[in-house]
Amino acid sequence: MRRAAALALAVAAAASGAGCGREARLFHRVPGGTPRPTLAPAATAGEAAGPYDANAWALSQGKTLYGWYNCNGCHAHGGGGMGPPLIDAEWRYGSRPEQIFETIAKGRPQGMPAFGGRIPEDQIWMLVAYVRSMSGHVRHDAAPGRSDAAHTMEPELLREPVPWRDAGASP
Repeated sequence: MRRAAALALAVAAAASGAGCGREARLFHRVPGGTPRPTLAPAATAGEAAGPYDANAWALSQGKTLYGWYNCNGCHAHGGGGMGPPLIDAEWRYGSRPEQIFETIAKGRPQGMPAFGGRIPEDQIWMLVAYVRSMSGHVRHDAAPGRSDAAHTMEPELLREPVPWRDAGASP
């Protein structure tokens, strides 16, 4: 009886939207005919914010898409390579969300291909938010953490124990 009451209470709380009100998390694609995301109000004075700049889930999806679409191949982990770095304060074609969207969708001369017909718009906006997070243009509490490849040291749990530091600890 208690289990059924607890289950009914949990279902009612989930249905009413109670819980963490930090952000709306849409785990499915926007159906056709529904308006696409628009630019959000400015994050800081004078700076435009993208539709996903404050959404931690969308930023992490953008990070995943950055790897899936092989953006690392040209831009490395934001530090640049064959393509320009994305961690700089100023960019050649602008750092406003709509400028980055246009760069990804339409491409740029001398190397940046157009992905507009190959990637859905909502995914381009997620990529825009992640690229902006690399240079600190989004809220820090929403930005994803650094990739393991960008760390300079091996993760603690994978390191060999050091006898003088880990005295008494079992490996």
